[in-house]
Amino acid sequence: MISIDDVKHVAKLARLSLTDEECRKHSEELSRIIEFFDELKGIDTEGVEPMSHPISAANALRPDEVVRAFSREELMACAPVKDGNFFKVPKIGE
Repeated sequence: MISIDDVKHVAKLARLSLTDEECRKHSEELSRIIEFFDELKGIDTEGVEPMSHPISAANALRPDEVVRAFSREELMACAPVKDGNFFKVPKIGE
């Protein structure tokens, strides 16, 4: 059982301000969580391989392929407004 004093101590360490009602509520909820872990300890896991993720998945990465890079002139041709070799954009700050 997680006591209210334990909850207040952890709240103080975390610099949280909890009311007495919140401390009582968290004490009950944390105690239920600990009880659930105690239930899990009783499960027979003999022969079950450890895993890092419950769903086996492989990265869906595409192979690297060399592609043609655009030249500066090609990119600048797409710019609606330009200033020499630069894109001109609206001012957003002062």
